[in-house]
Amino acid sequence: MGKSEKINRRKFLGSAAAASLAFTVVPRAVLGGPGYIAPGDKLTLGYIGCGTQGLREMVPLLENPAVQIVAVADPNKMTTDYVDWSPNGIRDSIRKVLGDNTWGESYKGIPGGRDIGQELVQKYYAKAKGSGTYKCTSYEDYRELLEKEKDINAIKIMTPDHLHASVAIASMKKGKHVVTHKPIANRMYEARLTIETAKKSGLSTHLLAWSKRPGYDVIKKWISEGAIGNLKEIHNWSNRPVWPQWQSNPTETVPVPKDFNWALWLGPVPDRPYHPNYTHNVFRGWYDFGAGSIADMGHYSLFPMFLTLGINTPAVSAESYATTTRTIVNNVSTEVKNDVAFPLSCVVRFKFKAQTSLPAFDLIWWDGGIRPVNPEEWEKAGKELEREGMMFVGDKGKIMAGFRGEDPVLLAGGKVTPAEKEPQERRNSNEVWIDSFKNNTQSPGSFIYAGPVTETILLGAVSLRSGKKVEYDASAMKITNLPDANKYLIREYRKGWEL
Repeated sequence: MGKSEKINRRKFLGSAAAASLAFTVVPRAVLGGPGYIAPGDKLTLGYIGCGTQGLREMVPLLENPAVQIVAVADPNKMTTDYVDWSPNGIRDSIRKVLGDNTWGESYKGIPGGRDIGQELVQKYYAKAKGSGTYKCTSYEDYRELLEKEKDINAIKIMTPDHLHASVAIASMKKGKHVVTHKPIANRMYEARLTIETAKKSGLSTHLLAWSKRPGYDVIKKWISEGAIGNLKEIHNWSNRPVWPQWQSNPTETVPVPKDFNWALWLGPVPDRPYHPNYTHNVFRGWYDFGAGSIADMGHYSLFPMFLTLGINTPAVSAESYATTTRTIVNNVSTEVKNDVAFPLSCVVRFKFKAQTSLPAFDLIWWDGGIRPVNPEEWEKAGKELEREGMMFVGDKGKIMAGFRGEDPVLLAGGKVTPAEKEPQERRNSNEVWIDSFKNNTQSPGSFIYAGPVTETILLGAVSLRSGKKVEYDASAMKITNLPDANKYLIREYRKGWEL
């Protein structure tokens, strides 16, 4: 499809007359019952990634009458060796949604893969239809799904971080709206390209880390009123990583599991031998495959904070401090030179220039169980720092809050003043992007709003890998003080996967 044809189609879909046609899907509808939505009004979804988190989030989407999953994809056919936060959480959630307390009783371990995703979709919709049948197509390669599934409106990306950009860009080039887990990409170049593609396409996108956090509205009000004087620092800390964080590549040879396409899982990353230490939920600890604790959890706290406080530009520098690791070589304690994985814990100080409504300030990220020193005012109030939280420091006071800005408390003028409790409108987070996609509008969590937080978070990884402070020129997407660090803004691509 040529460029002009794409533009014409978007204009057509944007018209009121075309709105009712934009989501017409036929033979796959789930018909009848309470909350019935006509087939043409459903958002048809391709689901890419059927690991534990993919299956966990698939369950509520199946129950949403506005969505219909029509195809799944995953390079793993099916195994029961997945890693999760509980031994039976995935199994039990599937049992509940299917109304079948015997589902998976023969599995010894935690199940996942495209066969499980396909089975879950087919059984749920077949039961809901009442006819006993439903066809969900299954693919090993997401690119085949995009090529063959012409009636899909949107793609949900539940892959490891290193594939987010490749899948998102390919999906948008096929005219599909895109919703993805954080991060948008784990390289600055790929993130920038994905966001630019979203802008040019006119399609709707959504980064799942977005949420409406009323606590930030209170924090913004206190800062703008001068309750803590001039803002100097924002601290955000997390107990992550909550996965094994290896510090060097595995050296033993392990056979690739049956029915697992390792080359496809690698995607754009250059070839390397398979090892289970890279896959499942431990992938995010590796520079090649993940984006570390700050991308895992920091998006949840920082994305809504950036939007609410009006932080419209990425950090201009990042300086990091990380744990070191040693090993014994010939009875000598030797430092592990680690440029393959994120550290066990770290502190990253980001510097920001003045924003429209904020002075220049520092953002300090802490993870791996370390956190700031408990403020004297907070200690006098009988409080301790939780394992995750936030602190806003001004020259006349502080604001303490939960990890995502919840329940802010003002420490100023010798007083401890909790924010007034206000009723909050609760809305299913899926409804936000589903409504936006159906109406061809940008969601509040659109990729086009996520540039500053995305580039800031990814700059932290560049600092960690460089081992030095890095200064960043966002307009040129360039590290200015350490030229060699620019190689960390992009990756070496496996042939055929270049972006």
